[in-house]
Order: sequence, then structure tokens, then C-alpha cells
Amino acid sequence: MAKTWISMYLPPNINPAQASIAYGSRALPKLNEELQSDDLQTRQKALMALCDLMHDPEHVYVAIDIGCLESLRTLLKDTNHVVRIKTTEVLSIMATHNVGRDGFLKHNIILVLSHLLNDPQPACRQNLHLAFKHLSQVPSGAKGIVYSGLIPSLVRKLHREEDSIQAILLDTLAACLQEDATEALNSRVVPFLKEKLLSPNDTIRCKAARTLIAVSIPLEGKKQMWRYDVIPLLVHLLQDSVEEVKANAAGALMYATVTTEGKYAALDAEAIQPLLGLLLSPLQKARLNAIKALTMLAEAPEGRRMLKANVHNFRALERDPSEAVQRAARVAIKVIEWKP
Repeated sequence: MAKTWISMYLPPNINPAQASIAYGSRALPKLNEELQSDDLQTRQKALMALCDLMHDPEHVYVAIDIGCLESLRTLLKDTNHVVRIKTTEVLSIMATHNVGRDGFLKHNIILVLSHLLNDPQPACRQNLHLAFKHLSQVPSGAKGIVYSGLIPSLVRKLHREEDSIQAILLDTLAACLQEDATEALNSRVVPFLKEKLLSPNDTIRCKAARTLIAVSIPLEGKKQMWRYDVIPLLVHLLQDSVEEVKANAAGALMYATVTTEGKYAALDAEAIQPLLGLLLSPLQKARLNAIKALTMLAEAPEGRRMLKANVHNFRALERDPSEAVQRAARVAIKVIEWKP
């Protein structure tokens, strides 16, 4: 005959560290109440549950509407490191949604988060930088970070953070500097990025070169690229073992060689041959950047003379699968074949 046994173990798939979620529309208001609890374990469990719910943009909208951001602002100052880590994780997930990014800007979350830039917990800092990275992916978010005056602090962090956080930080800077590079240029971002071009970490080299593209858009950035002798390093990276690094180095050279000083610095570093080699790259971005950089060099008489013997390489690219590459190749041919 069957007998009834009461197990001493928890049912499967039950997380004892996560708060029970109330049913329906009561779920988020209940969690918001628990975020404000004086009991440490209650706050921690509520944050665990909130991390799961914030992957849904509808839940993010409701959470902001009922005041969860205000509760999270307070928890960023919590003395318990687990609370701070989970709070920054919640915010980093919210920042992946447009409604979350809008909430960040409306509730001034950027400056509050920035107080944790020196938090002793690496996980906390990593979540913080992930939130900034997601926020910077839209122009309004990038401008929000720039206008908050955080760029000098973020630039200085390039020297101090571990590689995994540096990679996230470089993504944020690359996006923000496209909006306004003034503060970064005044904070010695170019020599900091020059140092990162020498990193043994492929991801760091790649993202440092990409950030230099953004730095080189304004005239002052182009001048600093020449002044800090970055151009020879970029030429060296044109022969890197990673295709993406080569593509980004060519992109940075494309902007840096707009000025006369930049052109001759690249010519002195013998940039033409490695750039010609990139015309055969499997990456469309690498081919396009290389063509545009070579076009810049062809504007100098010395560059034009060297490239005349290679016009056939550009003619071959007029049949490239990419229309952008085709157009760039036609422009390059016109510049190389121009006669005074």
C-alpha cells in the first residue's frame, strides 16, 4: 500500500536566495517594498528576483513607473557589497532597454552610479561600466555621460582597471567621443590609448584603435595623433594577427592623415605597402578604411607617385561586392591619376 512521505528537501528549481514573486500586477510593487526593507536578506532576495524580471522591457517600464529607480539609487550606497553588486547588475540589465536608458537620464542615475567608480568590488565596477556602455549606445545616453563630466574620470580608469573592465570602458569611450571628444583630449586620452595599442590582449588593441577613430574626428584629435607619435604604431598594427585590429588601425589612419603632418608621418612610417595589403582583406571594413587612408596619402605628391603603379589594385575593387568599397575605389583612382 502506498504511503505518504514528507521530504526534508526543497522542491526542485527553487532558489532560496531569491524572493518569492507576488502574482500579476502586485509582483513589482511588492519587490519595491522589499528593496526598502531594513532586513539585509530581504533586500538581497528582492534584488535577485529583480535581476530576472528586468530582462523584460515591460517590467522595466513598470519598475520605473512605481519608483524602483529611487529605491535602487539608495541601495547603491548600501554598506553590504552583495547589495551593491546586485543593484548595479539590475541597473546594467535595465540599461539594455530603451525605456531603461530613458529612465536613467530622467532620474539622473549616471552621477549616482559614478560614485562607485572606485568601489573595492570588481564585480560592482564591471556592472557599472556595463550600464554605461549600454547607455552610450544611443546618442542621448552618450551625451548624458559626456555632459555629466565623467569623461576625464573614465579616461584615467584606463590606467587602473583590469583588462575585462578596460574592454567595456573602451566601448563607452568610443561611443561618447563621437559626440564630443573635447574633455577626453584635454585629459590626455591619446597617450593613454597609445599605450593600449601595445597591449598583448587582442580585444584591448582592437578597441583602443577603434576609440582612436572617434578621437581623430575633430581637428585637435588629428593634431594630437601626430604630436604624440601614434601614427607609426597604427602603421605597425596594419600587420597585426587580428583582422579587426588591422581594420580599426586603418580607420584611425584614415582620419589622422587628413592633415599634412599626418600624411607625412604615415609616409615616413611606410604605411602604403601594408595598406595596399589590406585591400585584399576578407573584412569589408578593412578594405574600405584602407582605400580611404590611401586616398588621403595620394593627396601628397610623394604618396601619389608611389600609388600610380598600383592603380590596378583599385580598379579590381570597382567590382567589389560592397557598393561603398566600389565608390571609394573610384574616388581613389581619380585622386591618384589627378594631374596638376
